[in-house]
Amino acid sequence: MLEPSSSEEEDDDIGSSFNSGFNGGSSHLEPPGGVHQNGGPPRVPSPMSVDGSMAKIGGGRGQENRGRVDGRGSPSPSLVSEKTLTEAELQEKQQKEEEERKTRIQLYVFVLRAIAYPFNAKQPNDMTKRHQKVTKEGLEKLRAKVDSFLKGETQIPCDEAFQNAVHSYNDIFLKSERVTGLVNGGGLSQHDCRDVFKHQIEKRIRTIPEIDGLSKDTVMTSWLAKYDAITKDDEQRRPGQRLPTAMLGNEVMTKEQLYDLFQQILNIKKFEHQLLYNAMQLDSMDEQAAAIRRELDARREKVAMMEKDRRLMPKFVLKDMEGLYIEEMNAAINLLKGNLESLPVQQGAAKEGKIKFGKIKPGRSQSSLSRGAPDEADDSHVAQLSKSDVVLTFQIEVVVLEVRNLKSVPPNRIIYCTMEVGNSDKLATDQVEASKPYWDTQGDFSTTHCLPVVKVKLYSENPGMLSLDDKELGKVVINPTPLSSKAPEWYKATVSKGSQDQELKIKVAVRMDKPMNMKHCGYLYAMGKTVWKKWKKRYFVLVQVSQYTFAICSYKEKKSDPSEMLQLDGYTVDYIEPAGAMFYHMNLEGGKFFFNTVREGDSVLFATEDEQDSHNWVMAFYRATGQAHKPAPPVTTAKTTSLNKNQGDADRARKHGMEEYIAADPIDFDHHKLFSKLQCLSLDWRLGDPFASLGWFTPGQVYVLDEFCARYGVRGCYRHLCYLSDLLDKCEKHTVIDPTLIHFSYAYCASHVHGNSVPANPLGEQFATPDKCIEESTRPDGVGTVTQEEKEKFQEIKERLRVQLEYQLTNFRFCFPFGRPEGALKSTLSLLERVLMKDISTPVPQNEVRSVIKKSLENAALVNYERLSEEARIEADLANPQEDMVGEVIIPPARKLEDLIRLADLCVDLLRQNEEFYAEAFAWFSDLLVEHSEIFWSLFAVDMDSVLSEQPPDTWDSFPLFQILNDYLRADDNLKNGKFHQHLREIFAPQVVRYVDLMESSIAQSIHKGFEKEKWEIKGNGCATSEDLFWKLDALQSFIRDLHWPDPEFGNHLNQRLKMMACDMIESCIQRTYNCFEMQLKKGILLNPTDYVLPSEICAMVNVVLDAKNQSLKLCAVDGVDVHKYHTKIDDMIEKTSANMRIQLVGKLVSVLDKTLSKLGAYDEGSMMGSFLSFANKKINVTGTGTDLGKSYVSFVRINMDTVTKRIADDLWVLNVMEKWYIDQVELLSKWLTERLDKSLHPYQCTCLAHIVKKIYTEYELQGLEEDRLQCGQYQAIEQRMATEEATCALTNAEATENGEDSDDEKRKKSVQKSKMKKEESREDGAKVQRQSSKAPPPPVREESSDTEVDSEDEKPKKQKAKAKPKPKEKEKQQQPPSQTGKDESDFDSIEDGGKIPMAAAGAVKDALATGGVDKVADIGKESVAQAGKMLTKGIGGFAGKAFGSFF
Repeated sequence: MLEPSSSEEEDDDIGSSFNSGFNGGSSHLEPPGGVHQNGGPPRVPSPMSVDGSMAKIGGGRGQENRGRVDGRGSPSPSLVSEKTLTEAELQEKQQKEEEERKTRIQLYVFVLRAIAYPFNAKQPNDMTKRHQKVTKEGLEKLRAKVDSFLKGETQIPCDEAFQNAVHSYNDIFLKSERVTGLVNGGGLSQHDCRDVFKHQIEKRIRTIPEIDGLSKDTVMTSWLAKYDAITKDDEQRRPGQRLPTAMLGNEVMTKEQLYDLFQQILNIKKFEHQLLYNAMQLDSMDEQAAAIRRELDARREKVAMMEKDRRLMPKFVLKDMEGLYIEEMNAAINLLKGNLESLPVQQGAAKEGKIKFGKIKPGRSQSSLSRGAPDEADDSHVAQLSKSDVVLTFQIEVVVLEVRNLKSVPPNRIIYCTMEVGNSDKLATDQVEASKPYWDTQGDFSTTHCLPVVKVKLYSENPGMLSLDDKELGKVVINPTPLSSKAPEWYKATVSKGSQDQELKIKVAVRMDKPMNMKHCGYLYAMGKTVWKKWKKRYFVLVQVSQYTFAICSYKEKKSDPSEMLQLDGYTVDYIEPAGAMFYHMNLEGGKFFFNTVREGDSVLFATEDEQDSHNWVMAFYRATGQAHKPAPPVTTAKTTSLNKNQGDADRARKHGMEEYIAADPIDFDHHKLFSKLQCLSLDWRLGDPFASLGWFTPGQVYVLDEFCARYGVRGCYRHLCYLSDLLDKCEKHTVIDPTLIHFSYAYCASHVHGNSVPANPLGEQFATPDKCIEESTRPDGVGTVTQEEKEKFQEIKERLRVQLEYQLTNFRFCFPFGRPEGALKSTLSLLERVLMKDISTPVPQNEVRSVIKKSLENAALVNYERLSEEARIEADLANPQEDMVGEVIIPPARKLEDLIRLADLCVDLLRQNEEFYAEAFAWFSDLLVEHSEIFWSLFAVDMDSVLSEQPPDTWDSFPLFQILNDYLRADDNLKNGKFHQHLREIFAPQVVRYVDLMESSIAQSIHKGFEKEKWEIKGNGCATSEDLFWKLDALQSFIRDLHWPDPEFGNHLNQRLKMMACDMIESCIQRTYNCFEMQLKKGILLNPTDYVLPSEICAMVNVVLDAKNQSLKLCAVDGVDVHKYHTKIDDMIEKTSANMRIQLVGKLVSVLDKTLSKLGAYDEGSMMGSFLSFANKKINVTGTGTDLGKSYVSFVRINMDTVTKRIADDLWVLNVMEKWYIDQVELLSKWLTERLDKSLHPYQCTCLAHIVKKIYTEYELQGLEEDRLQCGQYQAIEQRMATEEATCALTNAEATENGEDSDDEKRKKSVQKSKMKKEESREDGAKVQRQSSKAPPPPVREESSDTEVDSEDEKPKKQKAKAKPKPKEKEKQQQPPSQTGKDESDFDSIEDGGKIPMAAAGAVKDALATGGVDKVADIGKESVAQAGKMLTKGIGGFAGKAFGSFF
């Protein structure tokens, strides 16, 4: 970025502006050269103090010649440099400094006159407000405040979004080196910082989703308020504290502030200003107006001399311009006279304050100057005045205060006073008692008499009833003048002769104001040839009719019109010795101090009794006549006791060496050179004040400079040429200058040099005018002459300006960082187009402008990339510090790639900032900005190719680089598919292809090796190998998808290949999984089939296939659309495999039922084994009951149901398995029973199948099978068959019922019935009954096998699942105590289930036997069977029973 100028350079710049010598003005007008590009030679700073020659001018002033701007001292040379200078060089240096000081003082004298009595310019009050700038210290404070906020050290509440916004603002803007350079150039204001923050948060807030009840405008306002709280100034100005002059950059200034401003600009000391102010009589408007008239007369004489001697004129471009120059000079003088004439005379006594320009009141008689030839203007001066033109109006105030020595009236008598002036109406005071004669009554009168008569009379009230008039006690007659004392005085009253009040006095104060057009008055002795022909004392008044017309008039008492008058046009005044007065008359009685006014053919002699009075009159005449010669009083040996104040001020000024500056004739100076210096110093001061002015002057500076140019005849073109030169000097020193300001001045000069008039807005209609003051100065001034010097200077400045503009465009990111100053870059482009124009009217060809901008942007791409590369290198060095090593440091390729990725990030940020902050300015040249970006990327491509070529093969660390670049390029419509984008594709396309090839090989190998070593443990949604496979396929596709490959054809190819790869890999995975599934199912079932539990490996394999189905849609389809038909193919295969696995899995489970039925087939009626088992089971219970086998099978069903449900992830697939399993079981049962239609079931078979049939219905109902599926025709047939078989079995067991001993089922039934009865009795208090029933001892039950316990435990979760909607029989089961439901579940089921059909049949058989009389037979049979059973049990029956039971 641009190297910021150091503080020493800034100070040298300020100091050098004070020390550039006036060697014919060559420092500003000759083409500068030297070391600086298009700049001037280095300037020598002024010393801190000067002795020697300065000491000769005034004592004690040596150490006061210190350069200061706004209170700061200018830099001084070092002591070493002082010692190295020779005595001659030191003397020469001191001489130059003394000349510089004299020039500054003389310049200040002219500035003082311009400020004291302005009559051409006015202070603009509509200039653009300039905000306070951010200094180096201010930037550090701002950074510290923001850092403090980010660390949480402030009490400002904030959310995470605002903190992130401030953090981004701090990193991107505040810590930027470009912002530091802008601060060094004085171009960053606090308002700019706030605008940048506002711009950034606007982008952030736009991305925030809408929140109900909270608008984005509210968020914006809140964030800006928090920013203001963070950055607020800690040092607040106290109320009523006066602002320093430097802080009045946007205000309209008073005269005192303007004086102070230019004291700082010209480095004038306060006491020097006071000496000049008093000696120049700046408070006297008459003196200043007279000085202007003398200056204009001198300029007219100079023009006349130029007309006679053309060699005095400057050199013009054309010879014919000399005559036009004379006309322009005369027109300028006449314009100044007209401006002076237009000023009201009343301005002289106006109150100090902001300068206002009033208008002459209508009806006022005033002589006006002709705008024609000089002779005509002179004739207008001698136009005769009438007496009505010099009529004066006086305001008189009369205040009666007190009466003294009143003796003729009683103390209680009422008295009062009357007042009158001339023939005006009388005014009366309040009435008071004679003992208290005090008033404070004021009477206001207006009169046209120069010698008015004021009468004050004292009256006493007449107590008589018939009296008409009050009694006059005395009167006072006063003759006031404007010079009379205004303090109250005692006047002796005139009373009647016989009155007692001979010593009566009245205290009266009379104030007679001086009219604005009366410049002096008093008594004089006068005698002339045409007027005042007799020498006598008269009352004279010097009247100003207009700015150029004065008259001396004599008045008599009580007269408003002058008795005689003399118009002073063409007269000169001077002192005269008493001896010289004898030439007028030998016997002049009266008057001691003489002076006369003389004109060709006429003279008037005046005299006064007082020397001071004589001096005042002469000065008044001197100002009125406008003569060049200033009268000097005659030298007298006698010492006068009274000294004139002005004379004393002049003596003091003479003592301090100021008289020569005051008395200097302005016509003898080259005001162009003086103004050039004044403007340069004003610019230096302005750039050093607290505002980000960008070169724009303050309203006060513009006002004084305009007045100086108009008053002293500085040409407008020369003024703007010097201004352009100064502004370019600052630009070349990296000071930020507003290009709009340069454009105004350049347009003015171009119009002047090329001979065209300047438009109202030289920037064109599309550009707004920010400052009307410059608009006023750029209007056509009517000057048609062009000097050779102006033309040469213009050409030089034009070339300098072109070079500077090209430099700024080349470094636009550093000259206008973050688009600041606002609109500056756009104005620079407009100015460049104006500079390239050959003249003011011929537009420049568009191709020429484009070629210049194109060249600048090409260079800008190189500059930006070089500086960004350097910045990235510095960041890399900071991130990876290395020890100092001797020789060449070898950087590894990985480190180079990291640095390249960091550089790519910076490049993307840079181009985004270009689009954000500079695209609007280059809107008309957007294609050139795109070309600039392509060149920038081409430079990056060189480094990218170099780094990528050094990378080892088959490394993929460079893909993040492609993602960064491609994501930016594809989002930019201008750079998308551009040169660099195509180059990027060509570089990375082979790498992408190679990467996909290697990934395909790697995935294939991982499938092969993974399934070989797979343990088929459930992991995730499948097994370890499948999870790894699907993750790799998804990661690969996500990676390629995130690349957002710009070439659609190649992108589609990659996508198709990846989808095909995924299809092949999934197909291989499914095939291997199915093979393993078949091998796992081939494993046989152990000796007891109901102990079979489905292995978890099979569940894992099923999950792999099911997960493949889910993954295939994402991996084989494009956004859910099967574009390449790969998903259809793999989905068909998965469906077939899944169906086969379902069929084989159900077949494996159904085989358990098949083997269980085979075991029951051994009890078939008619078979030898069935008869033996029936007998053995009846006698010794060898194989147990059928219920045990049924419970064992139901336990198998439950355990495998839980295994399938819990370990297989797809609920739909599980439901299909359950449905098929149920249907296959029902079909197998139906087939088995169908085969035994002609046979009755053995009780063992009956109890086993009854339990199985009832339980599987419940279990599958809990799994979610629909009712119509469960209640199929086969199941209903089975249910009816089993009901019949159960009834038959119940008849067989009826004998046991008759023995009086209840079986376990009967006991369980009684227990349940007893519980129901208790529940019905205590229905109103169910909780109490439940507690009582739980305390009752459980009925004696037999110990069940481990299979029964497993069955009961497995039933619990199933019952809990169905708890939401239990059946009636389940409700009864839930009402039992936990102890009963846990141990006697089989009994409970038999009682519950047998309550419908078998128990009813048993009851019927019991009744039949009771009626048949076979009770004893039943009892004997029962006892014999019991004894036989006991005997067999004691023998080998127990062992045999166990053996048979385990076999079957």
